Amino acid sequence: MPSTTTATARLEARISPELHALLKRAAALQDRTLTDFVIAAVQDAAQRAIEQAEVLRLSAADQERFAQALLAPPPAAPALERAFARHRAMVVPE
Repeated sequence: MPSTTTATARLEARISPELHALLKRAAALQDRTLTDFVIAAVQDAAQRAIEQAEVLRLSAADQERFAQALLAPPPAAPALERAFARHRAMVVPE
């Protein structure tokens, strides 16, 4: 029977005795090991940080304005028109 191994990485941190006691208490309250508690908490914090950086949240009014701008964009400014013209002159279609 083939055995499967899971690759792991090690993470170490120096913390105060007070924080260590707090983490141990919280882990015990959830009936988890300290390691399991810390891994779950760090994973949750990492996922929240990534979501906050990647997800754009808009109010209902801002969502409406955004949708209207996509459906009926304002006319291009003269500078943008000139930039498009320069781009068309410099780029050869394939």
